[in-house]
Amino acid sequence: MVEDQQNHMPRNRSRRWILGAGAIGVAGGGAFATKWFNIFADASVEGALTVEEASNQASSGDIFLIDIRRPDEWKRTGVGASAIPIDMRRKDFEDVLQTILREQGERPVALICARGVRSDRMSQRLAKAGFTNIIDVPEGMLGSGAGPGWIRRELPIRTPTPQELDGQVVPA
Repeated sequence: MVEDQQNHMPRNRSRRWILGAGAIGVAGGGAFATKWFNIFADASVEGALTVEEASNQASSGDIFLIDIRRPDEWKRTGVGASAIPIDMRRKDFEDVLQTILREQGERPVALICARGVRSDRMSQRLAKAGFTNIIDVPEGMLGSGAGPGWIRRELPIRTPTPQELDGQVVPA
């Protein structure tokens, strides 16, 4: 076996290390992609809605559809026509949601984000905080393993108002 002159490792061993590190990088990237694109999302899970169901129920007033993405995301893609955009990063997110429920009437709340990752986490957080009737829309605006998403299904979209982009909640 020939030694690598710089680090005194056998050459084939240094190549194995590089290949092994590359495989770990690809596997790590695969895990990232699986999480980011929510590949294993499933809209048939109890307590979840498809984007079509969320759109229909929100427009009929049966649910509040809350788009929990960031304002820059709303601006880039628009929001569902019947959705209320509330940035989930707001410190008073739960208080704002509670106010909407109190003022607009108790109804189930469906959460939507880009690909269903944040809406799933927020659904769990709200349930732990005592909220009931929280529904996840795992398909999201951009699609996930649960389906192609609101935009690709060509469901109604509206441009968020300047007030909504500035963090002022304007219930539909």
